[in-house]
Amino acid sequence: MEENIQKLLSNNIFQSCLVVLGSILIYEILNNFIFKKAKGKNSRLSNRNKTYVKVFSSFLRYALIIINIFTILQINGINVDSILAGAGIIGIIVGFAVQDALKDIIRGMTILTDRYFQVGDVVQYGEVMGKVISTGLNTTKIEDLKTFNIVSVANRNIEQIQVVSDSVDIMVPFSYELPLSKAEMVVTEIIEQIRLLPDVKKCEYKGVSNLKESNIECMINIRVEPTMRRPITRQVHGIILRTLERNNIEIPYNQLDIHQK
Repeated sequence: MEENIQKLLSNNIFQSCLVVLGSILIYEILNNFIFKKAKGKNSRLSNRNKTYVKVFSSFLRYALIIINIFTILQINGINVDSILAGAGIIGIIVGFAVQDALKDIIRGMTILTDRYFQVGDVVQYGEVMGKVISTGLNTTKIEDLKTFNIVSVANRNIEQIQVVSDSVDIMVPFSYELPLSKAEMVVTEIIEQIRLLPDVKKCEYKGVSNLKESNIECMINIRVEPTMRRPITRQVHGIILRTLERNNIEIPYNQLDIHQK
């Protein structure tokens, strides 16, 4: 029995499996420990702590993979020292091959240290507006608020990501024939209705914003959670149309006046 156990323990495949299982166990223990520390007494993690946990988890995973590879090579009789000795030349070759991946990792650490954005933030990437659901060393995942699709963005492209604020500007159009005093009375009525919406934190009149060819525009500023920008904007547009209709005010449109002598 002891002889069989000794043979099993000296088996390279068995030792390699033990290394892998041990690494998985270490990863789970450390990951759970960091998660509990980040959570602390709060029932929910803050956005900043979520970001730290995600990046740490990603870094830990890659570090253990590298350690596993070298340990398993050593167990199976491959001289790791000679591999490391030649790593300088190989590193140059590999560096050119994986330079984009290295950029992603460096940018991933930059996201954490410089706080470009955090897990839970609403961001704009091209035409996609979505919530950051995870940030790793290679990619940042965004859930599109419109389609609920998951978009993966390479971290080297973080300059193209903009954090969306809670401020929304809505323009209310009026014709030049309508007195400004009447227009502002209607805007006040619109604002009173917008303030009744449950997700609106603040709403105020900012004055006349534009003098266009066929109309003037009065600006209303709304403060709302970034995740609610789209639905609140739709509701506000409905309020504007109904209020203008109730006050018998037509929405101005582009028109051309021709004068003949």
